[in-house]
Amino acid sequence: MLLTAPQCRAARALLDWTQAELAHRAAVSPGTVRGFESSRHVLHRATLAAIRQALEAAGIVFLEPDAAGGEGVRRA
Repeated sequence: MLLTAPQCRAARALLDWTQAELAHRAAVSPGTVRGFESSRHVLHRATLAAIRQALEAAGIVFLEPDAAGGEGVRRA
């Protein structure tokens, strides 16, 4: 799993980033982030990876689903 829309929104909230700031740091358009987070767009794998890498570079750790619950995010 690369990244879900709820994880993306939660990660941005933890960092206090706007969609535009995430877009800038991931080198994608703000519309790409907006469309993904609202589940209007399915992104290419490379675009998802770029967004995830930008969030991880800022200290976000992605939690994969397991028996204890669903996916999530936390700060490193």
